Amino acid sequence: MKTQLNDLTRALRDLHKQLINLETQYFGAVGSPLEHLQLITNHPHFAWLQKLSGLMTQIDERLDDPEPVTREEAKAFRQSLEMLIGPCEEGDQEFRAKYNALLHDGPELVMAHGAVRKLLAQM
Repeated sequence: MKTQLNDLTRALRDLHKQLINLETQYFGAVGSPLEHLQLITNHPHFAWLQKLSGLMTQIDERLDDPEPVTREEAKAFRQSLEMLIGPCEEGDQEFRAKYNALLHDGPELVMAHGAVRKLLAQM
């Protein structure tokens, strides 16, 4: 399970990066890398991404734990991700609306989404 979650975190980082890139394009000029980071973490325009960032942090923290990852834990992470990016119908509709809108705007994001979905299906 740990190997699968490690693969998933790499794919999630790419997905997250693509989301930030697209949102930054819509936001406009951001200044220095430090200013960009501050915008991503503090500006309301990027706030919706914090749900994905937080879940990624939880997975990374769990992977740092020396105890083996259980199937139940991996399943819980999968369900949490599916609540955000689909296909779970009961998911976070606010996040999903913004996410789905961006999926139509960037082929790199579509590829990153596909990679994450593929890994989730294997879990």
